[in-house]
Amino acid sequence: MSGKRKRVVLTIKDKLDIIKKLEDGGSSKQLAVIYGIGETTVRDIRKNKEKIITYASSSDSTSLLAKRKSMKPSMYEELDRAMLEWFNQQRAKGNPISGPICAKRAEFFFYALGMDGDFNPSAGWLTRFKQRHSIREINIRNERLNGDETAVEEFCNHFRDFIEQENLQPEQIYNADETGLFWKCLPSRTAVVKGKCTVPGHNSGEERITVMCCTNATGLHKLKLCVVGKARKPRSFKSTDTFNLPVSYFSQKGAWMDLSIFRQWFDKIFVPQVREYLKSKGLQEKAVLLLDNSPTHPNENVLRSDDGQIFAKYLPPNVASLIQPLGQGVIATMKRNYRAGLLHNNLEEGNDLKSFWKKLTLLDALYEIAMAWNFVKPVTISRAWKQILPAMEEKEGLDFDEEDISGATVATILQHTKGLENVTPESLEKWLEIDSTEPGYEVLTDSEIIRRAQGQTDESSENDEEGIELIPEKHINHTTALQWTENLLDYLEQQGDMILPDRLVIRKLRATIRNKQKMTNPSQ
Repeated sequence: MSGKRKRVVLTIKDKLDIIKKLEDGGSSKQLAVIYGIGETTVRDIRKNKEKIITYASSSDSTSLLAKRKSMKPSMYEELDRAMLEWFNQQRAKGNPISGPICAKRAEFFFYALGMDGDFNPSAGWLTRFKQRHSIREINIRNERLNGDETAVEEFCNHFRDFIEQENLQPEQIYNADETGLFWKCLPSRTAVVKGKCTVPGHNSGEERITVMCCTNATGLHKLKLCVVGKARKPRSFKSTDTFNLPVSYFSQKGAWMDLSIFRQWFDKIFVPQVREYLKSKGLQEKAVLLLDNSPTHPNENVLRSDDGQIFAKYLPPNVASLIQPLGQGVIATMKRNYRAGLLHNNLEEGNDLKSFWKKLTLLDALYEIAMAWNFVKPVTISRAWKQILPAMEEKEGLDFDEEDISGATVATILQHTKGLENVTPESLEKWLEIDSTEPGYEVLTDSEIIRRAQGQTDESSENDEEGIELIPEKHINHTTALQWTENLLDYLEQQGDMILPDRLVIRKLRATIRNKQKMTNPSQ
C-alpha cells in the first residue's frame, strides 16, 4: 500500500509554469507527477488560468512571485481593484506615486465606491496592498519622476552592464511600443485641432485602432505590426483570411491593447519570429524585449519563453518618455509615412478628398500602415537607440538619411488635390501630429475606474462591434479567380498606356493561380 502523498503548496510562479506547459500540450497526469500534486489541482489551475495570469501580470517582482503561494484577496476587493487600476495608470504615465498620495486616493475611492464602515489608509494597509500585488516599492518622497535625467543615466549604465553580462548583441535587443492611430482622419481646409479630426461624419472612436511596432536595435528585424481593432472581422475584410493580412490583427471591444492580447502576441508571434531571425543570423536564440510600464504589458514573470532565453525587461517609469527607442521619432515617422501614402493614393486615383475618404476601408488602412512601417529605414531605428546604446550611433557614423515628411512636403502633394490647394503647412503639420500622444492603452477616468471596480461594463461596446461585423464569407474558387485574371489581362492589353511591368505582374499571378488549380485538380 502506497504512502500518503506529501502535501505540496505551489507558488504563483509554479502555477504560471504549469499553465504554459498545459498550453503547449502537456497532460494533466504528467504535470501532476512532475510537481507532486493531484490531477484535480492541475485542472483547478487550468480553470483559474486567467485569474492567475492577471494576478501575476499586476505584480512587480519576479522574486516575490517565486515565494508567494496564495492570491489572498483584500477585505475591500472593489477598493483594491480600483487602486490597482489607478496605480498602473499613474506608473505608465511616469507620475510620482508616494505613500501619502496612495493613501489619499484610497480614501477617495473608498467613499466614491459607497463602501460601508470606517477606512484608515494606514501604513499597514499600504504595506499589505504592495504585498498582494508584489509591488517592490512606492516612493516615500513625493519627488518628480517624469523625465528624470539622472535616472536616465543610471538606467542606461545598468542596462549596458546587463547586456554585457548576458552577452547580447544589438540584433538580440528589441523594443515594442503601442500607439493610437486615427486611420480615417484626413486633412481639411480648416485647422486641425489636436486629438480631433475635422472630416464631416468622422467618429474618432469608431475609426481609431491601436498599432504596436516592434523591432530590434539594428532596425534590420522589424516584426509585422500588431493591430488591435474593434471587430473580430470587420466588414471590409470580406473573405480575407486574417492570417494573410500584412499585419497581426487582434480585436478588442474598445480597440485597445490589453494584457491578454499582448501575452498572445509575445508567445505566438514575437518569440517564434525572433528565434527564426536569430537562427538565420547564426546567433544564439536569446533576446530581451524592452518595454515601458503600460498597464497592458504583463509582468516579466509572464513574458518569458519556455527556456527562459527570450524575456522582457522594463524601463523605469521615470525614464520611458525620454529614452524609449520607438518613441524617439520612429513611430512618428511611420505615421507620417502613412498619411503621406494616403494622399498619394488619393492623387493617383484622381478623387476629391471627400470621395476618397468615403471609400477608404480598414483593410486599405492596414495595407497602407504596413507599407509605412516598411518604409521606416533601419538607420532611423538604430539612431533612436543612441542614448541606451551609444555604440550604435558610432557604428552608423554620419551616413544618415533622415525621412523628411513635413507639412511643406505634404502641401506640395495637395497642390493637385481638389479643394485643398491652399491648405497651409501649419495646418498640415497639426494634422500629421494629430494622434502623436494617443496611447495604445485605455486611459480611465476616476468614474470609469469606479465602474470597472464594481464590475460594470460598457454595454454599448458589444453592440457597436456587432454593427460592423463581417457579412457571411464568400468562397472564391480557382476557376473564378483565373477567369477574373484573364479578363483583367484582356483589359490591360487593350489599353495603350499600360506599362509592361504591370502586365507582367498579372501574368505571373495568372501562372500562380493555374498552378494552384492543377494541384487541386490534377486532371485539368
